[in-house]
Amino acid sequence: MPPVTEIAMFAAALATAGVVAGLLAGLFGIGGGAVLVPVFYHVFGLLDVPEAVRMHLSLGTSLAIIVPTSIRSFMTHKQKGAVDTALLKGWIVAVPLGTLIASAIAAYASSVALRLIFACIALVLAFRMIANRSSWHLGNDLPPNPAKFLVGTSIGILSGLMGVGGGVLNNTFMTLYGRSIHQAVATSSGVGVLISLPGLAGYIWAGWGAAGLPPLSTGYINWIAVALLIPITLIVAPYGARLAHALSKKQLERAFGVFLVVVAAQFFYSVYG
Repeated sequence: MPPVTEIAMFAAALATAGVVAGLLAGLFGIGGGAVLVPVFYHVFGLLDVPEAVRMHLSLGTSLAIIVPTSIRSFMTHKQKGAVDTALLKGWIVAVPLGTLIASAIAAYASSVALRLIFACIALVLAFRMIANRSSWHLGNDLPPNPAKFLVGTSIGILSGLMGVGGGVLNNTFMTLYGRSIHQAVATSSGVGVLISLPGLAGYIWAGWGAAGLPPLSTGYINWIAVALLIPITLIVAPYGARLAHALSKKQLERAFGVFLVVVAAQFFYSVYG
């Protein structure tokens, strides 16, 4: 059992990270995964978590934190009747399958590979946030299977490799095919459930018995971070949301896109710098 002082210092560093992540998540109106992963990566580095498991731990812990928030959000949206339940039923295998594939990739991928994957996906999402136009459409309704199934699996894979709930990806998919942003956001809360639950299990399996993990970790999930970050982000996020009201939707999207570019640049520098 590690010393109490070591756990206390670890908890204090993570609590500070939670405040930062909560503010940014509230400001940008996202679930927090895209914010939590780079924050965790740097905090775990300051706490001397070995490089070999640092990115893996950041991804898995982020997905674990998304579980309760995505379930709570989904239940709220479902009560309001805004969720496309038909799409979620059609993805009840596809999205978790993709997330489990991501967990299997993480089990064998190096820290460098995961950082490069995160950075590349972040740049694609940044382009979407910065250059997105409401006039962009690929069709008036969602495509049929097998294309829709493959999209769900792809969202699961990409989200699992980024430690996110899939909101930006699903919002993009649904709005490109004529669905309203309100329905897309509501349905994304359900997609977050389909990603985070198997992601939690998958990253526990992927990191089972890994060396160098910090205190109170099960696989690539650190329970100190989970216990601290869930309440802190829920408390702090509304303050970030208040700041968001001072900006337009387009300004927020561009700001988040710039944030993703900065994060991607940092990960690229950590590999090639």
